[in-house]
Amino acid sequence: MDVCTRVAAAGGRALLVGGCVRDGLAGIPTRDYDVEVYGLPADALTDLLAQGYSVHPVGRSFGVHKLKGTSVDVSLPRRDSLARDVAASSKRVNPHTAFDIETNRDLTVEEAAARRDFTINAMAYDPLADELIDPFGGREDLTHSRLRHTSDEHFAEDPLRVLRGMQFVARFELVATPETVALCRGIDTTGLSSERVFEEWRKLILYGRRISSGLEFLRQCGQLDGYPELAALIGCEQDPRWHPEGDVWIHTLSALDFFAAHRSGDEYEDLVVGLAVLCHDFGKPATTKRDGDRVRSHGHANLSVELGREFLGRMTARRDLIEDVVVLAKYHGVPREFHDNQVSAASVRRLSRKVGRIDRLVRVSLADSMGRPPISKVEEQRVIHNWLLDRARELEVARSAPEPLLLGRHVLALGVRPGPLVGRIVRACYELQLDGRIITLGDAQREARKMIEAQSSEESD
Repeated sequence: MDVCTRVAAAGGRALLVGGCVRDGLAGIPTRDYDVEVYGLPADALTDLLAQGYSVHPVGRSFGVHKLKGTSVDVSLPRRDSLARDVAASSKRVNPHTAFDIETNRDLTVEEAAARRDFTINAMAYDPLADELIDPFGGREDLTHSRLRHTSDEHFAEDPLRVLRGMQFVARFELVATPETVALCRGIDTTGLSSERVFEEWRKLILYGRRISSGLEFLRQCGQLDGYPELAALIGCEQDPRWHPEGDVWIHTLSALDFFAAHRSGDEYEDLVVGLAVLCHDFGKPATTKRDGDRVRSHGHANLSVELGREFLGRMTARRDLIEDVVVLAKYHGVPREFHDNQVSAASVRRLSRKVGRIDRLVRVSLADSMGRPPISKVEEQRVIHNWLLDRARELEVARSAPEPLLLGRHVLALGVRPGPLVGRIVRACYELQLDGRIITLGDAQREARKMIEAQSSEESD
């Protein structure tokens, strides 16, 4: 309101635009505010903002002003158009990132809105006049749960808008119009930067209310070719006794929707778990075979690790995230197996060493078990999965593996010279600790002495 008042006093007009208007109409709390200023020259806007705020100009030609210490970005109205002549003249220019940006204080609200992707994002709001400006019918589309592109002419200039459509459909439970789907079918999304692509998938996983609908939108648009691991799930049969819901695609979508309804609120944890649910059965298409009247997928979890790395590796360089995800895919069937066999404390400790976070694994496995409508029974599955989680908490390994009691310095203090023997003793004692045969550091030191004596005896012989 302060920015809008300052702009109005200087003879301009400041409007809230984009996602904050959409979210406000949808009753969703708004975290970030984009303000578009009309009627002021760029230099005048910069000077005006600097009088009250610490301003950080960003973007090409400093088209956006971030107000430090606030969640407000201020910009002039602009048109973004693909720089076709520039892209065509140089092989080093990516046509999906090469844009001409024209800022113009004299653009109308309608002209500026036409550059936006979907009608629900093309609305503006004047807080001083309490006026909604909606040249493309975005409010009605939001009310009727429609996803509709704003401009045939400009929409395809940024292929990322296909993936934006995917996450918007999931986040706001929208249905894309046939015209928008048809337009998306003709867009080439190859060449997009991995960072931009991953950001849309991140939003799908973290904020999608019905993740299944977003992925179905991608399928309807014929855009699964860029994600062969997902495309392969379609039509991959499963044993109907255990999976009456249908193929692996339907199962994965059902599991993702269960996950979406039970997020923790911790964004990193939810991202890891959600991506693991997405990837957990990637290995089934290549391993599924019929055995009489049974359908089996032996070894699919191990293959899911390899395919999950490939899938995620095309979108992000965050190796720590990728490894956190794929280890959960590898062991997603273990919680049910451990419950059925009522395994020992040692087995639970060893599992924690393999996966790191048993609490994450239980969430993935529960989503997998609940992705089997109509036979999924949430309370029954919670009892099964909570058995492992409760055991892990009792053993204090739900969120991490046990820390080794015996370290290299302890072995050196017992008179062993630096060398391979130190590591062997440390590892052997850690195995005994996982088995529950070592409880304290004193226990570990006693076992280490026995190993040292045995080594000395062997060398003397």
